[in-house]
Amino acid sequence: MELEQAIAKKPHEELARHLSGKMDAVNQLIQTRMASRHAPRIPEVTAHLVGAGGKRLRPLMTLAAADLCGYTGEYDVHLAATVEFIHTATLLHDDVVDESAKRRGRPTANLLWDNKSSVLVGDYLFSRSFQLMVETGSLRVLDILANASATIAEGEVLQLTAAQDLRTDESIYLQVVRGKTAALFSAATEVGGVIAEAPEDQIKALYDYGDALGIAFQIVDDLLDYQGQSQKTGKNVGDDFRERKLTLPLIKAVADASDTERAFWQRTIEKGDQRDGDLEHALVLLRKHDALERTRKDALSWTAEAKTAMAALPENPVRDMLSDLADFVVSRVS
Repeated sequence: MELEQAIAKKPHEELARHLSGKMDAVNQLIQTRMASRHAPRIPEVTAHLVGAGGKRLRPLMTLAAADLCGYTGEYDVHLAATVEFIHTATLLHDDVVDESAKRRGRPTANLLWDNKSSVLVGDYLFSRSFQLMVETGSLRVLDILANASATIAEGEVLQLTAAQDLRTDESIYLQVVRGKTAALFSAATEVGGVIAEAPEDQIKALYDYGDALGIAFQIVDDLLDYQGQSQKTGKNVGDDFRERKLTLPLIKAVADASDTERAFWQRTIEKGDQRDGDLEHALVLLRKHDALERTRKDALSWTAEAKTAMAALPENPVRDMLSDLADFVVSRVS
């Protein structure tokens, strides 16, 4: 589909309509399983984040993958809720680590409550996610999602050591992104195929699609930090710079930096000595080295890989929606 058509049709909304019955069941299961008889703060904190909106892309992708592969059972709902719980838990933990004040345009849970509540509620949701995946009775599903959870944590820890090190290159960045973002995207689609007992080549295609889409999604998110609009993204423009995160646009600019420019990046990113006007100067350097446009092209390239992977799957309206979803992810920077 042409990019303009993908933007107009909003494929995630089409998927949500097509899978509305299943998504209703997912939302009901989420509400039921995030309850706690003994600790009322758990549903309070979880409801704040779950109720903040969001496109529910990851659970939608699980349901869509299962539907595309002809699944007619009920455990796709369990897996979709599992994926959403893992995602929500990581957001709670991320906001503590990043000392974030805003998420989806609203104050973060750690700001409204405290860091301890955010971390412990995140732990609770991880535990709930494992209960849900065990209920499917599939050891392979458990293996995929357990590995994804470990990979997510590994990616976050790697980012801690790499984010403020100017030696971080694009290969390390990709390793971080594959961990912190793409791992859950690829697991979300892969388990949909597994629960449907799809042929191995289709399961592999679903994994490849989720992996490439997740990478494109994170690259776009990192790009929007420097050229997005706060009211649309729910983030403050320049947050990654202020938090001294070496994301792809900065990595590209640092790789081409002169000695004077490198000294600027060392002061602002490695040493954390940031002054008035530094963000504006960083944007000048990003534009000088065409870093934003080159980052955008990388996102488009990963989107193309996601769409190529879909070609191995059965012709189906859901396949088309998932392909369109890849276009939609990069439409925010196109």
